[in-house]
Amino acid sequence: MALVSDTIAAVLPLPGRDRREEVAQPSDRTLIAAARRGEEVALERLFRRHWGAAYRVALLITRDHAAAEDVAQEAFVAAVGRLDRFDRRRPFAPWLARIAANRAIDWARARGVRREVDATAAPEPAAQGSERPREPACSEELLAAFAALTPEQRAVVVLRHLLDYSPGEIAAALELPRGTVNSRLRRGLDALARELREEMG
Repeated sequence: MALVSDTIAAVLPLPGRDRREEVAQPSDRTLIAAARRGEEVALERLFRRHWGAAYRVALLITRDHAAAEDVAQEAFVAAVGRLDRFDRRRPFAPWLARIAANRAIDWARARGVRREVDATAAPEPAAQGSERPREPACSEELLAAFAALTPEQRAVVVLRHLLDYSPGEIAAALELPRGTVNSRLRRGLDALARELREEMG
């Protein structure tokens, strides 16, 4: 499965790995405390720091740029609405990603996104003029390969190989039995590996 995880990591690198930026910028804990006090600048910084990762999660599950933008924004709004109950000892990014993943699954289920989706159809480009942070384009091959998975399989693969959740953490995040997570992950990775091999020749 190294092909799958290496490919995902290569085309969808997570933001925030620049240590110099981490030193120069306030921590999430500091920003969350300020946001709880109603400081809009803190909310904007949190948004710019974490929206990209939430967008990537949503895009890989929905395979729709417009839907991914909506899901990521809705996830952030929902997270902000719960900041008073958020345990600041926990990292903010996985919590936001979990909200985004659940909302993306709901969107995909409602739209009936399943295996019959054309695996060669690339998502439409995001609308121009958006004030949201610009993100690197996802690999068309990876997006096409994800069409072979159900939304539920996409979610566990994204959480495992993009966000590095353990199967136990995925089970808790999605409120699923551990065995179900392992089954979806195994089947999803098998299907994704087959599709990636075909896409990449």
